[in-house]
Amino acid sequence: MPLPEASFHILMALSDEDRHGYAVIQEVAARTNGELKLGAGTLYRSIQRMLEEGWIKEVNERPAPDLDDERRRYYRITPQGRAVARAEAKRLTNLVKLARESGFAPGRA
Repeated sequence: MPLPEASFHILMALSDEDRHGYAVIQEVAARTNGELKLGAGTLYRSIQRMLEEGWIKEVNERPAPDLDDERRRYYRITPQGRAVARAEAKRLTNLVKLARESGFAPGRA
């Protein structure tokens, strides 16, 4: 901790369904209203690190062949990855609370 921003967003993108790399990039851009655009290098370095940490895994289940490209690799968040994302969300929530109490962030403390 803290979790790299790209890793946190990738975990969130995988929180509701399995996705391939380009779909992760699209989901992150959509969730951030285009403010975060992951490059392929950042995405795949992050994915490799998260695979090694056991936060995500590659899955064999695929959509129907006519809806898929066989070269794509699909990823799924693991229970450990969910725990890591929850811990990071809690850390960020506490950080924002402290910022509000100090007058650095809008909203109620």
